[in-house]
Formats: sequence, C-alpha cells, structure tokens
Amino acid sequence: MFNRDRWNEILEALNANKVRTFLTAFGVAWGIFILVALLALTNGLKNGVTADFGDFATNSMFMWTQGTSKPYKGLPKGRWFSYRIDDVEALKNQIPNLKYVSPRNQLGGYRGANNVIRGTKTGAFQIYGDYPEYIKQQPMDILQGRFISYSDIEAKRKICVIGNGVIKGMYDKGEDPIGTYIKINGVNFMVVGTFKMSNSQGDSEEETNTIYIPFTTFGQAFNRGDRVGWMAITAEDNVPITSIKQKVFDLMKARHKIHPEDDRAIGHFDLAEEFSRINGLFSILTIVGYFVGALVLMSGIIGISNIMLIVVKERTKEIGIRRALGASPWTIKSQILQESLILTILSGMVGISFAAFVIWGLNTLLDNVGPVDNFANPSVGMQVVITALIILVVSGLLAGLIPANSATKMKPVDALRIE
Repeated sequence: MFNRDRWNEILEALNANKVRTFLTAFGVAWGIFILVALLALTNGLKNGVTADFGDFATNSMFMWTQGTSKPYKGLPKGRWFSYRIDDVEALKNQIPNLKYVSPRNQLGGYRGANNVIRGTKTGAFQIYGDYPEYIKQQPMDILQGRFISYSDIEAKRKICVIGNGVIKGMYDKGEDPIGTYIKINGVNFMVVGTFKMSNSQGDSEEETNTIYIPFTTFGQAFNRGDRVGWMAITAEDNVPITSIKQKVFDLMKARHKIHPEDDRAIGHFDLAEEFSRINGLFSILTIVGYFVGALVLMSGIIGISNIMLIVVKERTKEIGIRRALGASPWTIKSQILQESLILTILSGMVGISFAAFVIWGLNTLLDNVGPVDNFANPSVGMQVVITALIILVVSGLLAGLIPANSATKMKPVDALRIE
C-alpha cells in the first residue's frame, strides 16, 4: 500500500504549498492538544478534590445525635440524647453487611485551649477516644510503636498514640517519644506509638496535631462513662453504605424512643454518597472535555478536507492522465485518502507530544512549589492516547473521503480538457 513512489508523491503534494500545509496541520495539532490537555486538567482537579477524602474508607458515614424535632411516647420535642456503647453492639448484631462500627469521643482541639502538658511545654491538641478498628477506616502510617489494641480497651490503659504535630510541639528535635509521658487534662498517658497521615481527609495540620487514646480509658479519665460522641460506620465492600443507612437510623430511633419520621434527630455525613457525587461530576467534566476537544479538532479536520479539495482541483489534469493510462478509481481514491491520513496523523502526534510536554511541565512545577488546593497530578492514561489516535485515524479518513470521491467522479477526457 505504501511504496517508495507513493511516499514521494505524498511528500511532494504536502511540500507543494508549505504554508498551507502548516496552517492546516496546526489546526489538527491544536485540536488534539486541547482534547488531551482538557482531560489532563480534569484529572488533576479530580485528583486534588478526591485527595481531601484521604485514605478514609469511602464506603463509610459518620453519625451523631441532634435534638429531636417531634414529641414521641410522652417525650417532648427538642430533647437531646446520647449514643451508648451498647448501641454499637446492637448495630453490629442487628444490621447485616456492616464491616466496622467505631464509637468515638473527642476532647479539645488544637486551635482551642491548652490541654496537654509535658514538663514546661504545653499545647492544644485534639484528643480522640477510639477503638482499634478505626485505623482500618482511616489508614495511617505508624512511624514508631503501635496503635491502640483490644487489650488496651479491656484494661483501660492510659496509653496514647501521637501525631507528628504533637512531637514537634512537645519534644526536642531528635528526642524519642516512645515510653515518655504526657499529661492530658491532668491525667498522665504513656506514648506507645507515633503516626503521620500520608493522605489526609480535611485539614492535615489538624490531623497531625492529634492524640489517640483507648475509648474506654477516655470515658473513665474524662467522666464520659459509656457515652458515645459519634460513630464512624463502614459497610462491606460490595454493599453501599447509602443503601443500608436508613436501617441504622431506624434502629437508633427505636432504641432511643425517637419518632420514626423525625429525620432531624440523627445527624450524619454519608462519605460514600459525597464521593459518588464527586465522581459523577468529574465523569460529566470528562465528557465535556471530549466534546469540546472534539469540536476544536473538527475545525481542523474540516480544514484538511477543504485543503484536500483544493489539492484535487489543482491536480485534476494529473488525475485525468493517470486514469487515461489505466489507473483504477480506487488507486486515485487511496492516494487522496493516504495523503489526508498522513497529514492528520503527523499533525495529531505533534499535538499529543506537545500536550505531554505541557503536562510534564505542570507536574514538575507542582513538585517544586508544593501541593495546590484541589489540584494534583494532572495526567491522562493510555486509554486517552489510544482514543486520540483512533479519533485521528477516523478523522483523517473522513477528511479525505469527500475529496477522494470528487477526484474519481470526473471522466478522464473531461479532466484532460481542464487548463
């Protein structure tokens, strides 16, 4: 199909008017560049936004209590209630497909009053009472020591696991915190582990300024008893938490004498639902990227088709001579199609290469200046490149189809008469 003579003919045709060929090729290159660049920027935005979810299990939800909005069974409207530790056991036993149910309590905050003392140093940190399962819902890197264990829960040990921010605020550089003691609201706790968040959900500074202690120890040390501040609930991988959360609410309403239609009494944040919405948004943005890029590319393809029509008109006599010498209509068609295809693919590959260079430059810049809010690692996968190549091939054939048909419609004798 492509022999040396054919290549020479194609190159000669493309070099006949270099400015025209360049401008036509630029339209295609620019169109494919816009397509790839838009998809890369969309992925960068998606990566940045979804990074806010961190490594937290995205098939999870948080659940807490709020004031009731309806009277029920003699109890007044506006009543406040608290979850208890036996609510956790009830959820595990009565609601199928729940993977983890982690009761949680919280004390203080790193932007609040000082609540931690070590020697002459003081600091304000977030203190969480947790169960061992929580590290499976919110994975974290244990740098030294360990996380909370069930033996700590059962023995109500006064131990803690501290974040990088706590180490920087309460320890000298190079000092080993393992085995040391810190005082939280007047109660001594021994440090048994340190952690960092590799990908954080929310404020990473806040999360590294965090201290985890056993849930039971929290209740005993800070007079919370068996009360639960809120719960982190994760469903099994093949069951969306969104599909079973109403069963969770109904059980909690029944246990705490809340009106079945009182939707205000139980507050919640469905992480799976939010994550699904974000993925849906970016799926739409990806489609928009393909659509806009295709429109820009279409203008370049129309330019190639018009140029090929001009080329056919300029070579009418040549085509007539070749037909008179016995060239078949398909031979003439194939040459026009090949010229169109070669011009489209070459210019498209230039556009893809330029887009790859720009994406590489953006990633290098982000690596140097540090993370940017809601934007990270703009990139495209091989499927995008393959799709772009398919679009180029199809577009090249379509661009040459009309000129090719035009070249074979005229009779050889009529073509020879044209001056």
